[in-house]
Amino acid sequence: MKRSPSFWPLLAFTAAVAIFLIAPVVLSVLAGLTANYLVGLESGLTLRWVLKVWNDYRGPIGLSLGIALACLFLTLLLGVPLAYVLARQQGRAARLIEEFLMLPVALPGLATALALIVAYGAVGGFRSHWTFILVGHVLFTLPFMVRAVLAVMHAIDMRTLEEGARSLGASFGQRFFGIVLPNCRSGIVAGSLMVVTLSIGEFNMSLLLHTPFTQTLPVGLADAYASLRIEVGSAYTVIFFILIVPLLVALQRVGRAPRSGSA
Repeated sequence: MKRSPSFWPLLAFTAAVAIFLIAPVVLSVLAGLTANYLVGLESGLTLRWVLKVWNDYRGPIGLSLGIALACLFLTLLLGVPLAYVLARQQGRAARLIEEFLMLPVALPGLATALALIVAYGAVGGFRSHWTFILVGHVLFTLPFMVRAVLAVMHAIDMRTLEEGARSLGASFGQRFFGIVLPNCRSGIVAGSLMVVTLSIGEFNMSLLLHTPFTQTLPVGLADAYASLRIEVGSAYTVIFFILIVPLLVALQRVGRAPRSGSA
């Protein structure tokens, strides 16, 4: 196939942008695997810093992973039915609710965290429990789940599919789990990818919500960089990739699974 004259310049520009964006991540990973960052790769590669981060910050790493999975569960539980209701209702009230859901994204994370502290900070031991951070993460990530699922529902004539199933005697539960969810699989997976990555990497809100006993991975990463030992902070980045990549691959596999119940 003959290439257009603009193909190679566009390809070169795309490759340059990709290298510009990826290079800092690659260099950060290499710094976490280098024996001495100031000397460079000549000092040799080592897992010393990765093991140090794992041993010293095992608690924050496990907590971040647990919060991300709990956040994913809650956003699925709340976001998918909410997107279904918004897709079914086309009135002004539905649009206002949809825009209202975006407020936690539009506001700075510190402002949302401060609002949570003012509202619920004095409720028993809630302030010092990890579920306090979970509430903030759900508020921040729920709009991404709703928008991803809602976009798929708007692209599919869901009403016609449901009416067809209803005419055949299907109950609401059969229609929702047998028609709606299978046809929204791509949106659910896309929303899940965003929720997991945003929750594990969320810093602004977690910085204000955390306590010494509920430190998350990004807050620990900031502390590691503040120690002025670039290898430790970069090793934290390596740990982050070790955690997030298998989760993303697993979610992508779920998204590619054959649809058994779709119309």
